[in-house]
Amino acid sequence: MATVTVTRRLHFNAAHRVFNPSLSDAENDATFGKCNNPNWHGHNYVLDVSVAGAIDARTGYVMDLSKLKELVERDVVSVVDHRNFNLDVPFMRDRIPTSENIVVAFWKILEPAIAPAKLVRLVLWETENNYVEYNGI
Repeated sequence: MATVTVTRRLHFNAAHRVFNPSLSDAENDATFGKCNNPNWHGHNYVLDVSVAGAIDARTGYVMDLSKLKELVERDVVSVVDHRNFNLDVPFMRDRIPTSENIVVAFWKILEPAIAPAKLVRLVLWETENNYVEYNGI
């Protein structure tokens, strides 16, 4: 049976401050620059969620993309949209809210919920020029 990958794109807006409390203010400023703004800054994020699996003979789908959208919106987007990653998002507590840490946290939430399809890739766009990609490894 053929294995096919399908992707759903979702959008959300969130604020954060990239800051390590174990570093001095000078070290944080040197390491994170303007992303260390003590008054926060925000992004219009784009999240691409890719799942793979066999094509279901009955539906012709790997996974119904409207169901995937509902799942991601319920478990991730509704929790982070128009929130501050540092203050408002429980699963980011005690983590530096870089895109790298955010995408790994999203994976841990979404991966078990996607079965019988398999989560194979998350791409988190922070800006039109910057993104991170994670495949669970």
